[in-house]
Amino acid sequence: MLHEYREEITELKTTNAHFAKIFEKHNELDKQIEEAENGSKYIDEFELDRMKKEKLRLKDEAFAIILEYKKTKK
Repeated sequence: MLHEYREEITELKTTNAHFAKIFEKHNELDKQIEEAENGSKYIDEFELDRMKKEKLRLKDEAFAIILEYKKTKK
């Protein structure tokens, strides 16, 4: 997720508990979605759709936190 911001993500994961929680939840959803899509885990289509939307929402929220953090580092 957002690989071009690795330094900021590393810093935020250790200094911002909310960001760390969002990042962890995003990664958990990513793993579950991948398992469902490769057939190793069954998730019905409605739940899978909900999970994808939640993952995207978390990514957007994390991105907003990163951008705000970058403003304070200038």
